[in-house]
Amino acid sequence: MHDGDREVLSAARAGDPVALAQALVGVPSVNPTLAPGGAGEAEIASVCADWLQGWGLEARVVEVASGRYNVLATLPGDGPTLLLNGHLDTVGVEGMTVPPFGGPPQRGVLRGRGACDMKGGIAALLAAAARLARGGPRPGLVVALTADEEHASLGMDALVRSGVGADLAVVCEPTSLSVMPAHKGFVWVRARFRGRAAHGSRPDLGVDAIRHAGLYLAALDGYAEELGARSRHALLGHASLHAGTIRGGSAESVYPEACELLLERRTLPGERTSEVVAEFQSVLDRLAGGEPSLSATLEMTLDRPGTEVPVPSRLVQGLLEAAEIVGVPASVAGMTAWVDAAFLNEAGIPAVCYGPGDIAQAHCADEWIEVREIEACADVLERFARSLAGS
Repeated sequence: MHDGDREVLSAARAGDPVALAQALVGVPSVNPTLAPGGAGEAEIASVCADWLQGWGLEARVVEVASGRYNVLATLPGDGPTLLLNGHLDTVGVEGMTVPPFGGPPQRGVLRGRGACDMKGGIAALLAAAARLARGGPRPGLVVALTADEEHASLGMDALVRSGVGADLAVVCEPTSLSVMPAHKGFVWVRARFRGRAAHGSRPDLGVDAIRHAGLYLAALDGYAEELGARSRHALLGHASLHAGTIRGGSAESVYPEACELLLERRTLPGERTSEVVAEFQSVLDRLAGGEPSLSATLEMTLDRPGTEVPVPSRLVQGLLEAAEIVGVPASVAGMTAWVDAAFLNEAGIPAVCYGPGDIAQAHCADEWIEVREIEACADVLERFARSLAGS
């Protein structure tokens, strides 16, 4: 270990937010489902639990699936219980143009996989937890660091199923220090088209499944226009849809007997999956009415709800007030991506996103974050938490 590494780890153990972020980036935690051979959360969960225990929180590592780990830590306080959340896993490192797991900040910027999504946010909430543990007014505190957000949210699902208790929550995803109380959900739909294989010279025998899929895609343009004409959500804008993948056919000279489309519909808070699937089906039914040879089925493969917390709520306004007090520009915006906050909201724990870094910097080849935002986020979280104490 180099002297510089020792200094970083020492500062991290003391709760310095930038040192925490650098140390976290230095621990590989690539989601093994996304990148075979990825390290997963075992080591980083152990490191975080050790820090939390050292600061006086009661912390434990919880295996939520084979080889996949959460960290759950608690600290007693006065007043409501605040849950601070971040996910430990990252996407893969293939194609990165910067060292993925190391290096000190340069010119105020920390680079590496997870720097933005979301080890900078974890560092900020850990720093706030360390300060709260040292003394002074504080609410009840839960620190929940979860596994697998980048794939199937195994960690957050297990956390909610465990019955974790809290009155309000902040998920420290990268929001550029805007309070984001609303986010979109999504519905994934698989459309399977069945044709009839035949030699390319026999149009009298063949039924072209790819052509039918193409006609359906064209028909969905009208559905997309309809979505754009519906009422606009104040923070999230309009719902949308797109085709993710298309597969079909076997050779140039053969009428394709099958074609499969994978479609995604981004949803607004309050939209129901059953209604979304019914809308896709309605487009297909209208198309089939003019295409007697068309045969297709739709299947919903995965859905996640959009959720929102009212802007006038104590959670949103408290964060805005805390930011103003510590001198951090504050604003309210919408999170267009789906996030684990949905699980908490669905479980009755109001949750918003607030964290350092810009989502546009996440997952990129030179992933980076400004260290000043990590420090500012830690200050805001501490101030917000203290404002809850005794209330």
